[in-house]
Amino acid sequence: MIEYKHSVSLDVSKCKGCTHCLQRCPTEAIRVRDGRAAINSQKCIDCGECIRVCPYNAKKATHDSLDCLENYKYKIALPAPALYGQFDNLDDIDFVIQGLLDMGFDDVFEVAKAAEMVSGYTRQYLKKEGLKKPVISSACPVVVRLIRMRFPFLCENIMPILPPVEVAGMLAREKALKEHPELEPSDIGCIFISPCPAKVSYVKNSFSGEKSNIDCVVSVSDVYFKLIDVMKKSNEPTVGTEAGNVGVSWAISGGECTAVFNDKYLAADGIENVIRVLDQIDNSDFPFLEFVELNACNGGCVGGVMTVANPYIARARIQSLRRYLPVSPNLHPGDGDVPEEVMLEGFEYIPTAPLSEDRKEARRMMSEIQEIRKDLPDLDCGSCGAPSCAAFAEDIIRGDICADECVVFMRKVFHDYLSAHPYESVTEKTDKNESEE
Repeated sequence: MIEYKHSVSLDVSKCKGCTHCLQRCPTEAIRVRDGRAAINSQKCIDCGECIRVCPYNAKKATHDSLDCLENYKYKIALPAPALYGQFDNLDDIDFVIQGLLDMGFDDVFEVAKAAEMVSGYTRQYLKKEGLKKPVISSACPVVVRLIRMRFPFLCENIMPILPPVEVAGMLAREKALKEHPELEPSDIGCIFISPCPAKVSYVKNSFSGEKSNIDCVVSVSDVYFKLIDVMKKSNEPTVGTEAGNVGVSWAISGGECTAVFNDKYLAADGIENVIRVLDQIDNSDFPFLEFVELNACNGGCVGGVMTVANPYIARARIQSLRRYLPVSPNLHPGDGDVPEEVMLEGFEYIPTAPLSEDRKEARRMMSEIQEIRKDLPDLDCGSCGAPSCAAFAEDIIRGDICADECVVFMRKVFHDYLSAHPYESVTEKTDKNESEE
């Protein structure tokens, strides 16, 4: 099995062993052992929820630094639409585009522009016959990995179209080679400015088995602080945005659905809501839906942990910016077939940590887990270092921990022992000894 490269990491020196991350991890990938958290790489989906809730900043997103620009002769910035929502009093995206050029980039290819093209491809794809409905957007890497790990019957529902960031990288590289024939492909660096760690993992692991068109991924927060200083010194921008209302709207929840031109859609954000919706789709609770847009972060991509602004403030800023933009300069009419270069082969189920490769042994272990659970309190308090009593029982059977780690269970055992073995108080023993003397 190929090792999955994660972008969420743990700084053990800062971890205090609290259970904040334990309780909020959507895939139960975290345990607390020996007073420190530990992340199971097989279960982690890089949603960044542990980064968001850790009070000690022990979790962090791993990404490239801005120094990576020095590795390329020709540097192309690929700003996520969420970047535009970070700036207060911004009424013109052109200032951000100009600021990126002033920072040292040679060109800017907006992911929002590619998003509008993907919106057109989506409309084309939804017209195909024989699709398994509802079609689920593949734009959020967290959602795609979550489905592949926990919802095997929904893998066919994932739309097999490259996400906007990959399309942007592909088109940006083609444009650079066409305009600068003197450049070699290795001279060009496509630098994605990302709001979340999941997209870093997406690039590291080569999406759907193909090499990514993105060379480096830097965080929105790092670029933001550089841009603030540059934009203060800039005059009127000499370049303009090539994106419209539709593309910029991809930064917020529901933005992708606006260009589908289909009222049979659902848009949900926040990892807990995403899981709830996927459960309902898996149970065929939404037979009327055509398209589903899911964002793991609250509010959409503006809620990523690598951003700066409050997601709801950023959302309001994006909505304000949309008023000054055309609907979509890049929206494909939605006729004909989807270009082959943006299509994917599909998504397969990724089984994670089975109890045993032998089915008979796995059934035996599952039976033992159920027996252990009967003696557990079902409080899911996390004191044992596992997120739930069910997970704790599984950890016992796997040999990762002993049953005496359950505080509630051991307290009951202790009280039962005392009830079965009554004892005299220390005072009574002392008085008895004195009378015997």
